[in-house]
Amino acid sequence: MTDADADALVVRGGTVHTQTDRGTIEGDVFVVDGEIAAVGDVVAPAGATEIDATGLEVTPGLIDAHSHAGMAEWGEPEDGDFNEGTSATTPHVNALDGFHPRDEELKGAFQNGVTTVSARMGSGNVIGGIICSMKTYGTVADRMFIREDGMKAAMGENPKRFHGEREGRQPSTRPGVAATLRQELMATEDYIEAREHARENGEPFERDLGRENLARVLEGDLPLRVHAHRSDDIMTVFRIAEEFGIDALSIEHATEGHVVAEEFAERDVPAIVGPSLYSGAKYELRNITFETPGILHEAGVTVAIQTDAPVLPQQHLDVCVGLAVREGFPEEAALDAVTTNPADILGIGDRVGDLAEGTDADVVVWDGPFHEMDTRSRYVVVDGEVVFDRERDDVDPREEYKW
Repeated sequence: MTDADADALVVRGGTVHTQTDRGTIEGDVFVVDGEIAAVGDVVAPAGATEIDATGLEVTPGLIDAHSHAGMAEWGEPEDGDFNEGTSATTPHVNALDGFHPRDEELKGAFQNGVTTVSARMGSGNVIGGIICSMKTYGTVADRMFIREDGMKAAMGENPKRFHGEREGRQPSTRPGVAATLRQELMATEDYIEAREHARENGEPFERDLGRENLARVLEGDLPLRVHAHRSDDIMTVFRIAEEFGIDALSIEHATEGHVVAEEFAERDVPAIVGPSLYSGAKYELRNITFETPGILHEAGVTVAIQTDAPVLPQQHLDVCVGLAVREGFPEEAALDAVTTNPADILGIGDRVGDLAEGTDADVVVWDGPFHEMDTRSRYVVVDGEVVFDRERDDVDPREEYKW
């Protein structure tokens, strides 16, 4: 690809899963200046780079709606920058400040078709901080950033272990976890009231970063993303959300989501399910099953499937979908669970998740249905750049960039 042609690319002649109202078509994907310019029968300008996708499957780049890639670095995840363990509540921290573009987990991600992740703070704290949707390919976090997509919170065993058992402070029980979350939300309500009073009366007001971030949750600007495995923890999240009028909400992991599927549907709360390819390493995972996505989907719940990387390798998001399909998740919904559904949940559907004109040119060419075990990515395009070509020896185009 020459500099002159770098802004034009055609993926030619594939089975294109647009993830739009157009459905699946036979045709081309035309990319200009990093965006999808057209999908269908394309007449490309002279000099445009062409990828021959004849007989191959073309999808949007996959999205993992719950990942620690870039945060809990490959090879040393326990030393990652995803749990600020100095307090049980840390709403003032932001995942963008700890995201490392050179994390090897990200390289495995984009080479295997995962082009976007929601990079998460960890679940050690009751409130973990702001989380961000990020591209998996790049060298500078700010240029990989899509948006702040939520405030991380956690119920159950993790905050109990990180704080009660290790540090001897609240929370040490499930009621303590719930009370800690309530106390922070109540204090934020008081903060908002005091801030508005000061503004109305022209009085000085001392801002607090954590309270400002939590105010965005209560005001509906920043969704609450809550780690919850057991069905009783899920219901506690629903209870607290109703108490504080929090409508922008998702349940992360949802290991026993199948037990309360109708409760999800009644409240129109999405579930980001997984990682299900995982042993019962703690008691609250005893009912883990790949049947959960299918049961939730059947109940009318919006479902995304996650790896929780590096709990599972980020590159195996497609494998997780395939195993869910084997256990009853509809095959026709498989691609939705890692494209349009996570894009909608994260609020990034204007950028990624489909192959529509004007969206980011994140495109994957597969040698078969993406979720089948013997399928591999052939080509991966991120923001219009071919970042992976399985036929080349130099599969990483950043030849001079050392991981």
